[in-house]
Amino acid sequence: MKILITGSNGFIGKNLSAELYNIKEGKVKYKDLPSAISILKFDRNTDPELLDVYCKEADFVFHLAGVNRPKEQSEFMEGNYGFTSKLLSLLKKYHNTCPIMISSSIQAELENPYGKSKKAGEELLINYSKETGAKVLIYRFPNVFGKWCKPNYNSAVATFCHNIAHGFPIQVNDPNVVMSLVYIDDVVKELISALIGEENQHGDYSKVAVAHTIKLGKIVALIESFKESRSTLQVPNLSEAFTKKLYSTYLSYLPEDQFSYPLKMNVDDRGSFTEFLKSPDRGQISVNISKPGITKGNHWHHTKNEKFLVVSGKGAIRFRRVDEPSEVIEYIVSGDKLEVLDIPVGYTHNIENLGDTDMVTVMWVNEIFDMKRPDTYFEEV
Repeated sequence: MKILITGSNGFIGKNLSAELYNIKEGKVKYKDLPSAISILKFDRNTDPELLDVYCKEADFVFHLAGVNRPKEQSEFMEGNYGFTSKLLSLLKKYHNTCPIMISSSIQAELENPYGKSKKAGEELLINYSKETGAKVLIYRFPNVFGKWCKPNYNSAVATFCHNIAHGFPIQVNDPNVVMSLVYIDDVVKELISALIGEENQHGDYSKVAVAHTIKLGKIVALIESFKESRSTLQVPNLSEAFTKKLYSTYLSYLPEDQFSYPLKMNVDDRGSFTEFLKSPDRGQISVNISKPGITKGNHWHHTKNEKFLVVSGKGAIRFRRVDEPSEVIEYIVSGDKLEVLDIPVGYTHNIENLGDTDMVTVMWVNEIFDMKRPDTYFEEV
């Protein structure tokens, strides 16, 4: 199966090409789509004569090429109408009636130069379908966001993610503007569904099944919170689909020399204790390092509960119930055999390094530490 992608070096084109390549290499499988595919890429830097060859051979066309930020307004019609006309003429030249998908825009409903050019491109396809019987799919995309989108161009989300990540200023004229957005992975999933004849059709147009509606001010606030999370250690609420997608998008715009960030290590002669991640409803994760022979803990909790995982070294974790006379319970733990120990409430507990090297323990607790109400009571095991 030969798949022609015009605008292959653009935002959607890059992401679609990457996933089709994954399919070709057998890294991912989609129902009814064979891995024996050829990806015919065409963009403004491709030899124009290749378009003739590709239109003869193509079994499916993703027409993603277009103009949205020209120097002259006349370029809207040249790029969005003129190139589409050329593409369809070449397909007709070879009597190639393979399905063709076109990337249009919700602005096709508007009376501006860009919208008019997109509408004209749509009408070309509709007439082409009537004339040849070829299947055409028209997608009026809203704002698309995700990795590899060019910032400071025509995407507010890309611009805000890039500028905030780099510490550059942003401008929000009206935070109450409501935006309709689709995520690039959802777009690619829909386009591959269209490739196998399972497009999400609504009347004369096809749509991405998952869309998000959100105010511009909310988007900016989320992106700013993502940057602040490195100091607060707060993990975003990833149970919200839009937040999860936006956070992934934001991380793709981090400066390449700033992928890492330091944590505050609380160090003393016993070792160190470092908070790593925090979440209002999922508690927090910390890393505890104990030097040989050191015992830490000797306290209990009413409601706070924990999980300990020794990942390096050897130690003993001991428990004793505090409400009645009871024997000490001991568990020997080691980085050679990873196992999680639950720390139940009402048991005083400690952890001792039995080895001759530092012992590293990952600790999860069900709530963020509150200095005013620590729920921690000293008592020897």
